Amino acid sequence: MAQSERTDDGDDPADAAIAARERSPDRVAAFVDAVFAIVITILVLEIGVPSDLSEQSFRQALDEIGPTLIAWIISFFLVGMYWVWHRDLFNRLRAVNRDVVWLNLVFLVPVSLIPFASAVLGDYHDDPIALRLYGLVLIAVSLTKIALYWYIHRRPYLLLTAASDRAFRIGLAISAAPIALYVLAMALADVAHQLSLVVFLAVPGSYFLLVTLLRERPATADAADQFS
Repeated sequence: MAQSERTDDGDDPADAAIAARERSPDRVAAFVDAVFAIVITILVLEIGVPSDLSEQSFRQALDEIGPTLIAWIISFFLVGMYWVWHRDLFNRLRAVNRDVVWLNLVFLVPVSLIPFASAVLGDYHDDPIALRLYGLVLIAVSLTKIALYWYIHRRPYLLLTAASDRAFRIGLAISAAPIALYVLAMALADVAHQLSLVVFLAVPGSYFLLVTLLRERPATADAADQFS
């Protein structure tokens, strides 16, 4: 049997090609995009009105799905916020290793739970337990997001351009900022459930406002420019 052709330095070209494909971030990003698309699809499937209703029953049904629609709007923008962050991060990647692949999977665990938490919130929007469950899932998403961000930025060889320590700290602060609002929303669950929902809804807007303000300041513009 003929031996496989080798390069001048003794490396097998097939092994080098396999290693290069394993380091490529493309398949990981594509998988994450697919999961986010499925999550958003599942979210919208929670919204529905029975057919063949009388006018009065139809109006009643619309009133009943109001909380579910609100939960969907909140969840849609939150999922979009996390997808945009992940897109920005992976646009800066040169390569991935097995740890990044597994950290991505860990990140997707709470992301995949958002439709469940959203459905519970839609059905029991005035129940503090539902609001706290929703907040816990979102905190878990943020914590796994921070872990992924920290791991990648502490390994500059994975990045196209390494970030400075200042940019790294600003990025961590931006990633962690929503947690404070999630905690506030959970704290309000017992005393003002409608205000709690408003705080959850305000998270995406607050996040992008924070990024915009940091991009306008010369001292933080370069670091914040990594975020959309």
